[in-house]
Amino acid sequence: MNNIIEAIKHKILILDGAMGTMLQRYNFSEEDFRGERFKDYPSSLKGNNDLLSLTQPKAIADIHRQYFEAGADIVETNTFSGTTIAMADYNMEFLVDELNYESARIAKEVAQEFTAKNPNKPRFVAGSIGPTNRTASLSPDVNKPEYRAVTFEDLRIAYKQQAKALIKGGVDVLLVETVFDTLNAKAALFAIEEIKEEDNINIPIMVSGTITDASGRTLSGQTVEAFLTSISHIPLLSVGFNCALGAEQLFPYLKRLSYETEFYTSAHPNAGLPNAFGEYDESAAEMQSYIEEYLKEGLINIIGGCCGTNPEHIKAIAEVAKNYQPRKAGNEILQPKI
Repeated sequence: MNNIIEAIKHKILILDGAMGTMLQRYNFSEEDFRGERFKDYPSSLKGNNDLLSLTQPKAIADIHRQYFEAGADIVETNTFSGTTIAMADYNMEFLVDELNYESARIAKEVAQEFTAKNPNKPRFVAGSIGPTNRTASLSPDVNKPEYRAVTFEDLRIAYKQQAKALIKGGVDVLLVETVFDTLNAKAALFAIEEIKEEDNINIPIMVSGTITDASGRTLSGQTVEAFLTSISHIPLLSVGFNCALGAEQLFPYLKRLSYETEFYTSAHPNAGLPNAFGEYDESAAEMQSYIEEYLKEGLINIIGGCCGTNPEHIKAIAEVAKNYQPRKAGNEILQPKI
């Protein structure tokens, strides 16, 4: 069970909770984000959470540590915005290789520390690959429906750079997450397949989409089934949903996904829906009760939390998940469909 492909066959794996929620507790100032290295940088850097892997690495390691202590089997790297496309907001495209490598290295170091303490519970690192802040399928200008702010090729290049650095840093699996536009995700998957072929490696891939509202569709308009069809040509470790909805609201879409796919399944929902102030009020106990419904139905192989969740939520999820068997997948790892 020393690799994630073996571990997922035997138990429900626990993913960590939100990185951003935990970083907010530190209340880092602009100076904290800058650190000594970037103290004279011309752009404002507050809010660039990925940069904290370089300027506040102890805090990032401590957050990973708290999630592992809560029972997580997998932590995500602090790289949700780790592409040149997203880093352009801070004029920090030049840091992408270092940010991803260091974030992966920090997480892997903590994972190895916990695995060494308890070899019967190996800990893993998922390289977080976010959706970027642009969409390849939709125009940002309602007056120019044909316009695109980014191309498939732009995304492929950016994702390839990020994925290569994450792999070099030691991640166990790549997580293409919070997918609101499947064309963006397909660019990421294409880039990863290129790396696998060029470097002769076979790193597992997780894909996690996001259902944006009660219509049950992604932002680019796909249903659960259409989303799944769009990505099932790749041999994935798992497919699932995260963000946008709480565990209760996500249930029917996860159920549909679970019945349609032969891949392993994942979910890391928000701690309920945001309140009027954009904050999340759902307690760990409330979230645990909703997620137990997933477990009773046998829908899940990997479960964790997204926005608003913290180690208390993950501990509650881990406590209930140990009482249930993982969902049975069609095959261990599927070959691409012909």
